[in-house]
Amino acid sequence: MIFKKKQDPLQIIAFQTYGTNSHFYAKGRALEDENIDLSNKGFWKLLINTWKRFETDEVGDSPIDIHLPNGKVIKARTDSEGYYLADEKLEDLEEYANEEGWLPYEVTYDTSGVDPTRIRENRFPGEILIPPATAEFGVISDIDDTILHTGVVSSLKWQVIFNTVFKRPEKRTPLDGAAQFYHLLHRGKTGEGSNPIFYVSHSPWNLYRYLELFLKEHNFPKGPILLRSFKSFLNRKKVVEKPQKQKEILNILETYPNLNFILIGDSGEHDADIYIEIAEAYPERILAIYLRSVKHRKRMMRVKGLFKSYETVPVLLAEDSKQLFSHAFEKGFIADPGH
Repeated sequence: MIFKKKQDPLQIIAFQTYGTNSHFYAKGRALEDENIDLSNKGFWKLLINTWKRFETDEVGDSPIDIHLPNGKVIKARTDSEGYYLADEKLEDLEEYANEEGWLPYEVTYDTSGVDPTRIRENRFPGEILIPPATAEFGVISDIDDTILHTGVVSSLKWQVIFNTVFKRPEKRTPLDGAAQFYHLLHRGKTGEGSNPIFYVSHSPWNLYRYLELFLKEHNFPKGPILLRSFKSFLNRKKVVEKPQKQKEILNILETYPNLNFILIGDSGEHDADIYIEIAEAYPERILAIYLRSVKHRKRMMRVKGLFKSYETVPVLLAEDSKQLFSHAFEKGFIADPGH
């Protein structure tokens, strides 16, 4: 008797991205649904779920349709790793966005390219952020050890591996006061604004839903989560080209030429170097650089040396969130945090 391998149903994960009134930019990934439950408890269940997140079964070279609120349908196709990208020049997209700037859409499989019996419900929601014209500024933030304890400075990254594999998103620890600070920045000096927040990380796209749930569970403002491919994550060789995180930040700056930004990161790895280079290229548009201090003496000494006589833009190496609140209020970025 020949036993056939059970085929998992198909899904599409639409990543939260960003665009403009005339530029629709949507990205996501088509995968087999491995039924990953991020709320699962227990050593083996957490280990199995982690394996599923990285051992993905992609739906490559498949046609998909992206349905906009105005009835327009954009055709796209997944690549060999299941990723799709829709990059279209359109008009009046702001009409369909909510007051926070989020424009909803739906992604569906073109069933001519896949087995329709493997699709439970062929409707997968997505959103892109179109920052409102009233935005005072934007915020671009790192994730690892900036808002989430990860241990990127630990020996051999053992703490990163442990936290990612054996801790559920709701059990991960956000840095003290981080969510409140980001909400204050999101609301701006009036306390009623909708300043866009962009989250960038060196983590692979395989962790997208994990990080999305972490931000939601710990009440961070919603914003695009911008990661990188698993292949580039594994590639530790030094390359001449700029890091993916830096490319993404530069793309955000170019997408919104009339918007100034605050850059937030940590002193553990390469944020300081990346942010300095960006500030030197856009000195009039970077309002401030905030770097959280890490418990690593040599790295802190190096970062302090970088900013010892730095005067291009305001910089704060923060020991805690109280320092961030104070500096941001003094600069007029946020409303009084005491009220």
